[in-house]
Amino acid sequence: MRKVIPFNENWSFRKEDTGLPLTLPADWETVTLPHTWNAVDGQDGKGSYYRGACWYAKEFPTPSGLCDSRLYVEVLAASLSGRVFVNGKEAAYHEGGFSSFTADITDYLHPEGSGKANLIAIAADNSDRPHIYPRMADFTFYGGLYRGVNLIVVPRVHFDLEYWGAPGLSVTPQPDGESAFLKLQSWVKNADADYTVCYTITDAQGKNTAECWRPAENPGTSVFLPKAHLWQGVEDPYLYTCTAALVYRNETVDEISCRFGIRSFAVDPEKGFSLNGKPMMLRGVSRHQDRLYKGNALTRQEHYEDAALIHELGANTVRLAHYQHSRDFYDACDEYGFIVWAEIPYISSQSDDPKAHENCRTQMQELVYQNYNHPSICFWGISNEITIAGEKPGLVENHKDLNALVKEIDPTRLTTMAHVSMVPLDSRLHGITDLESYNHYFGWYGGKYTDNEKWLDNFHEKHPEICLGLSEYGAEGIITYQPDEPKCRDYSESYQAEYHEHMAEILMARPYLWSTHVWNMFDFGCAARNEGGTAGRNNKGLVTLDRKIKKDAFYLYKAYWSREPFVHMCGRRYAQRPGDTDRLDGKTPTENKKGNGNGVPEASIAGGSTRVKVYSNQPEVSLYVNGELYQTLKGDKVFLFEQVPLFDGFTCLTACTGECSDTMTLEKVETKPEIYTLPVEEDEDDMEGAANWFDEAAAVDANAAMEFPEGFFSIKDTVKEVLDQEDAAAVLAGALYAMTGMKLKKSMMGMMGEKSVEGLMEMMTGMGMGDNVPENALQVVNAELNKVKKK
Repeated sequence: MRKVIPFNENWSFRKEDTGLPLTLPADWETVTLPHTWNAVDGQDGKGSYYRGACWYAKEFPTPSGLCDSRLYVEVLAASLSGRVFVNGKEAAYHEGGFSSFTADITDYLHPEGSGKANLIAIAADNSDRPHIYPRMADFTFYGGLYRGVNLIVVPRVHFDLEYWGAPGLSVTPQPDGESAFLKLQSWVKNADADYTVCYTITDAQGKNTAECWRPAENPGTSVFLPKAHLWQGVEDPYLYTCTAALVYRNETVDEISCRFGIRSFAVDPEKGFSLNGKPMMLRGVSRHQDRLYKGNALTRQEHYEDAALIHELGANTVRLAHYQHSRDFYDACDEYGFIVWAEIPYISSQSDDPKAHENCRTQMQELVYQNYNHPSICFWGISNEITIAGEKPGLVENHKDLNALVKEIDPTRLTTMAHVSMVPLDSRLHGITDLESYNHYFGWYGGKYTDNEKWLDNFHEKHPEICLGLSEYGAEGIITYQPDEPKCRDYSESYQAEYHEHMAEILMARPYLWSTHVWNMFDFGCAARNEGGTAGRNNKGLVTLDRKIKKDAFYLYKAYWSREPFVHMCGRRYAQRPGDTDRLDGKTPTENKKGNGNGVPEASIAGGSTRVKVYSNQPEVSLYVNGELYQTLKGDKVFLFEQVPLFDGFTCLTACTGECSDTMTLEKVETKPEIYTLPVEEDEDDMEGAANWFDEAAAVDANAAMEFPEGFFSIKDTVKEVLDQEDAAAVLAGALYAMTGMKLKKSMMGMMGEKSVEGLMEMMTGMGMGDNVPENALQVVNAELNKVKKK
């Protein structure tokens, strides 16, 4: 019988490319898998992290009684490539840092009884390789054996372990009214006529509901279930189990199993998503897989903790960005009933290396084959923001090829892709996949958050045939900053909450959106970032990177999506407040208080007052001040209490609804602590006058021919070339800000480095927000760049 042996303890590790060790090094560090060498430097904000080959080594005895059996090593992930050696000989090589791979190492072992220990050495390498995706993206590419390793003992005839790293068994449910057909397939290595496969279907209680037998040489079959219990997402995530047993005459020699759900789904460009015929607005979050100073080396328990937080939020869908995630997390999604978008790391920029597309195809096949049985997965994602660095030759053809590949492997699911915001409404990328989504940040990187609904409705009107979603939207929320009047790009928790208040409302009002995904459920590591005084992180999460703090915006979505009664008081981290944070029309709180009918004596608020915002999914909330009822409000999701009294010293506030309550304590202070205010950044000052950049630039005739003088910059130069020279970079930054309102940092513009300035501006005008772009914008920018001599 098959035996799976966890192989994670006592590995020797070296953070450098030492070359292949022939004996177990005595001076290497001892580590336990899962492990990454970028747990700290991938998030610490110093701007760079180690990328290269590192080595893991471990000794083990040849398992006793192997006889006619085979021993496999299963590497659950090696980022971004992995090379396996046993006793000095190469046993496997794999490119792609997010999928599992296996290797038969039997023939490399020392004979049993020889007294010699076997040495396994694995080189993981996260260096930049032009033919391995991802090449460039807005997150840290952690290196390591970050999902662990197994040894697997199987008999000579066994369910295949090497078919794209897949489990060797697939179940394809086909619901038909109250019944269902199950198409079953397994893959058997070295099968002959003496072997048969027995399939057993058990329900969630472990009761047998069906059984059938097939010859191992041709093991495919179908099973009929007269009464099928459907997998109904978060409402009822019912799971069956299929067990495949490999039988040699009267002996079971190998056995594998998988859980599956019976469901059907559809997407309509007007009505959105439906599951088993029931309409279901897909509203949820995106997720990255790393944690604070653990990087991506998460345990199964930690994956399930992430899923539990998403479940608490009330989300019914998760976009698992931007690569294949752990099988543990897909398992959790099945159990919680999340509808999942799974994707490959074909992201930001298409490589110029012709071999890169084959790597794309390989990672796509591994994603589909390895995760085929998960009922939670309904959508295969082909790419994300792939044109951010420019539309490369063959881009459209590569997408069509990937889409056809997925359809050939798995015709039961739908394909999708995430467009960068600037992809034009008439792009050739439209219509390739079954579904499409956009990543939009109106109200953060530029524009106003009210621009979101304008853009979405405009696209839907012009392309009513396209199933449109919103794959990313969000704003940074750093809990330190607590302004009295939140505004865009102040990085405050309160602006993040205000932004999401608007987004949650307008997205729930648009059933034509087949899915929407907040960016992001959790803060995540991005070594290149340095924003809001917090480097090395993307802080758009609803929960902090360490999973310890749920930001106010978390509870806003809980109010919209969760059925669990709750109440939450916002602004608790604005714990020290001056007594004048609630002035109205220039009057003092005492003057405003008079005659408002709240029942609190005027004298009681002589110390000052403040505003208190409360989120709840209940229809009525009462606020108590120091134990006395202040006011009861009826409302929907957001409750705003005005002129709440602040006494000298400390004031205790409690919000109540039904059996639920939440309390916070505020301290009245003379002046607001400086730490609550975002420090002014140098580039913010530089952008103050950029709104009128085109007005201030030299007048240029729209009909005049553009010039491209040698030794000077022009729109034909790449973004990277322009950014490398300060005065040229200022021209580009000013023009882009005037066009879009986006205050793009160099680190962000650098992601578009291979695109020409001309191509970037054409993409910007394709956003559908061209009100501030003059007809001769290209000529103006080119003329200004012509003034800058290249150094």
